[in-house]
Amino acid sequence: MRAAVLRTAELPAPYARSKPLALDLVPVPAPRAGEVRVRIARASLCHSDLSVINGSRVRPLPMALGHEATGVVESVGDGVDDVRPGDHVVLVFVPACGSCRACSAGRPALCYRGAEANGSGDLLHGPAVLATADGERINHHLGVSAFADYAVVARESLVVIDDDVPFDIAAMFGCAALTGIGAVLNTAEVAAGQSVVVFGLGAVGLMAVMAAAQIAGTTVIAIDPLPSKQELGLRCGAQHAGGPEDAADFVRQATDGGADVVIEAVGSARVLESGLQLLARGGALVSVGLPHPDQAISTQALQFAGMGRRLLGSYMGDAVPERDIPAYLDLWRSGKLPVELLHTDTRPLADLNESLDALAEGRVVRRIFTVD
Repeated sequence: MRAAVLRTAELPAPYARSKPLALDLVPVPAPRAGEVRVRIARASLCHSDLSVINGSRVRPLPMALGHEATGVVESVGDGVDDVRPGDHVVLVFVPACGSCRACSAGRPALCYRGAEANGSGDLLHGPAVLATADGERINHHLGVSAFADYAVVARESLVVIDDDVPFDIAAMFGCAALTGIGAVLNTAEVAAGQSVVVFGLGAVGLMAVMAAAQIAGTTVIAIDPLPSKQELGLRCGAQHAGGPEDAADFVRQATDGGADVVIEAVGSARVLESGLQLLARGGALVSVGLPHPDQAISTQALQFAGMGRRLLGSYMGDAVPERDIPAYLDLWRSGKLPVELLHTDTRPLADLNESLDALAEGRVVRRIFTVD
């Protein structure tokens, strides 16, 4: 089978020239106990893939990338009795063990064992199963490695969905939807009538805009430096959209004393600092983006106790995938989440390297790859 393998991080852009990803031919692995083999139907490109390539997220190499995808179950390992060949599934980038401290507290997105496996390039139930024909280990990306013809994943890395959901739609629900919608509904718990500012209108930020817009009476302000993204923010339900220089004026005009919720989906410490200054008393800043590990924020400490402001981290939108993916798909079916607006185009896997440039430059929101 083909798999897009990264062997060297931090190669220079343009990636169409440096070609960090190579489509290698590797043996198709068999699922072990507790695992499932999925034939990938669609996989989409996310900034978390780009973050591994540019070195912002350090991962063990070589690694087969891709973590947001959908497909069809081909076979299952021993002990898997609730998933069958032929089932359509969405892949999820945090496999939750169900028994650690985070899982026991109802927060599977923060699973300790899942995070450990993801950091080491292994699967939840054992070491990596990907390897070259001569036995060289290839690490898994977030337990998925979806830029490939097949993926062997832990049972906990997938959610079964209805067969009638188009693959191009389903492909966006394992990362962008869980992260962006979850930041609004789970982490911030946005209530009717509140004001929400979203910084960064990539797929995650636009999912947050859509989620906030479907709550009764909300005022949604969408912020991005690119005019094309601003226009898309309005189409996704924002009442106001502009560049970073417009954010303070929009908040001043549209709210009484500041925003109730600011969502940072850029991955920038500077934007986090700016977002804090836009909050009302008692407001919440939700950190969704993944800044480079070297970045730090500096802010007045008194605003937290003195003004009741909150800084909330949101990983995978604090989602419970088995609960949230079906619920979010129901919102899509009802027309409240027009996620098809985020689908820029569909390309073959051979276009991955050029697509990294398109994503880094903001020319695409969600480019989806067909795998056949």
